[in-house]
Amino acid sequence: MCRDPLNFRSLRVALRAFLLLLPLLVGGPTLYAQGQRHQPRHNKLAKEQIQDLEEQWRAANVAGDAVAMDKLLSEDYVGISWTGQVNNKVMQLDRIRTRTVVVQKMDLSDIKIKIVGTVAIVTSRASVEGSTDGIDIKGDFRYTRVYQRLPTGVWKITNFEATRIPSGERMRRHEPPPTP
Repeated sequence: MCRDPLNFRSLRVALRAFLLLLPLLVGGPTLYAQGQRHQPRHNKLAKEQIQDLEEQWRAANVAGDAVAMDKLLSEDYVGISWTGQVNNKVMQLDRIRTRTVVVQKMDLSDIKIKIVGTVAIVTSRASVEGSTDGIDIKGDFRYTRVYQRLPTGVWKITNFEATRIPSGERMRRHEPPPTP
């Protein structure tokens, strides 16, 4: 049996591994940089899609359109109203169908969209007029809505929470003190 004093077999294995990894070593940083360059374009497209979905959501609320809302909400949707009520998708759609929630007017402003992978986080201000559970609603709210992009590429609303913005005297008590 002949021994290989230079261990050519191990050297060949190492050389083969090096040659297989060489394209990643040389092209890897370039591919990473290209991925970084394409990220803002991808985020811009995603933000435009979410902006459009926000308008669809607003329109579905004002129209009381449960069919349109059904298309927007994920199956595992959880929403928390300004009163603290927790609703799943079935409950929310039922509230729209039975007109338990009626939105006569909704104006959105200060919309901010943050894309994190397959999740979009939207914060906004909404000026709302309508009623819920027979109680008139008129005021300004801040909300957070979370969208998830499904493997099919479709964005769905998975979470929502609204907070009423205090007005008048109550609002002044919550303002930070003036700086000296």
